[in-house]
Amino acid sequence: MLNIERALKQDRLLRALTGLNRKAFECLLKPFNQIYEQTLLLKPRQRSVGGGRKARLRTTQDKLFYILFYFKCYPTFDVASILFDIDRSQAHHWVHRLQPILEATLGEKKVLPERQINCVQVFIERFPGVERVIMDGTERPVQRPTDSEKQKLNYSEKKTSYSQTSSSSRPK
Repeated sequence: MLNIERALKQDRLLRALTGLNRKAFECLLKPFNQIYEQTLLLKPRQRSVGGGRKARLRTTQDKLFYILFYFKCYPTFDVASILFDIDRSQAHHWVHRLQPILEATLGEKKVLPERQINCVQVFIERFPGVERVIMDGTERPVQRPTDSEKQKLNYSEKKTSYSQTSSSSRPK
């Protein structure tokens, strides 16, 4: 089993396993704990306190470490279950239970990355100091649409197949 206490004591090891140093981890722990406690209040307990088996991820600190480790390393649920001494189904359960809590925590701290920039105005607001942008377009094969109008939109003159052009911008 992974020794979480050891990882939390060594800054280098913590960074390697979660992507955060000790100070950033501690800074994230308090709001994560608050949001986790709020989610517990939304769903009433099925058993009284102390009932059921003893949890392997006992503290909120352990839970935060687990979800950060999962997103840093992306182990399979089988590997995560061995490392954290839990069943594979529990590894899956905890990832899907803790992910929205982590997203809410990062959103509250305003450090959640923005997934897409849909217009030039949003890009300019996000990156005001950028003077030039390089666009890189890559064609990817897609299933041929049955509608003739959609076929015309996706047809590639370069190749005799249907593909979708994906553009990504990179500030310089």
